[in-house]
Amino acid sequence: MTQDTNSLLQALAHGDASVRLRAAMAAGTTPDPGLVEPLVERCAIEPEFFVRDMLTWALIRQPADLTVPRLLVQLRSERAQARSQALHTLSKIGDPRAWPSITRELLTDADDEVARAAWRTAVALVPEGEESGLAAVLAGQLGRGGRETQLSLSRALVALGEVIQPALRAAKEAAEPGVRAHAIATERLLRDPEAGFAFAIEEAKRVVALGGAGREE
Repeated sequence: MTQDTNSLLQALAHGDASVRLRAAMAAGTTPDPGLVEPLVERCAIEPEFFVRDMLTWALIRQPADLTVPRLLVQLRSERAQARSQALHTLSKIGDPRAWPSITRELLTDADDEVARAAWRTAVALVPEGEESGLAAVLAGQLGRGGRETQLSLSRALVALGEVIQPALRAAKEAAEPGVRAHAIATERLLRDPEAGFAFAIEEAKRVVALGGAGREE
């Protein structure tokens, strides 16, 4: 390990976030295979979003043959941030070899940030012909979480296109009103991607309250 590399590793763990940010930028500016492991490890514990974003950029600059296998290991970590950041970075790399590791377990992870990252990554990597199966798994999460989580799920489903219609129709018949409302709102976003989610979900709740979920066309 060179002195420069050692100094950069120390900077990545510095108490000042601005120092860590500059270190991550330097790591991406001059890619070094020896930095892949420490960059991945730092992603799992870095508290600042803007530094994590730069760490992801630095990893994207490295050869995928080195980064992807290491990131896939992180998907099995007990630390939620390790899983979510690995998923986020994999979605940016876009390597199809990661698809088999985007499991149902990750897509239904109890941690909302992990699940949201898994949804985005799955939509980015899903192979042709497997969209319907993914849509069914994602639709099983309808009604989950707060507004931001629901919006993330709706965006992921809408990105799959018309293939989500059967899953949405089934969800509109669910016993849980929140699931029905989320399905209706997602359907409206599919029709009009420019529509605001907040408006769509409130309208959908009114439809459900009036008993009209099953009659939405």
